[in-house]
Amino acid sequence: MPTDPVPAPAPDRSRTWHGVVSMVASGLMGAAAGCLAIALSSRARAYCDAGWDAGGVAELTLLLPVLVVGFAVCGVVVAMLTPGRRPLLRMVQVVVVLGVLVIGFFAVRGTVDGYPGDSGLCGPDNVPPWWPWWLPA
Repeated sequence: MPTDPVPAPAPDRSRTWHGVVSMVASGLMGAAAGCLAIALSSRARAYCDAGWDAGGVAELTLLLPVLVVGFAVCGVVVAMLTPGRRPLLRMVQVVVVLGVLVIGFFAVRGTVDGYPGDSGLCGPDNVPPWWPWWLPA
């Protein structure tokens, strides 16, 4: 008497769907973080009148595509490195890493230390007064 084979369980499509959505969301958040880093650095440079052009328009505009793509890739990579976690926890880790990258970019490129600013609104370190003291610059 032949036995019927046991049917294979259906694949869990919700896990795949959550993974795709979180990867796309991570990439979009990374691109937005890249734009935020450029905008923040440009605003700080324009406020302090630091750089050879107002707000570092030429330099930061050339960095915009590189930074947007680079931050988007970083967001996706961080999301891929945490595959077993829930999508919300994955997003928290992506936001933290992207926040560190934005602050790091501002500290390196946004405040041109030692450049003589002409606005008189900032000190010799070219850190604008609206930047929180507890964040590195």
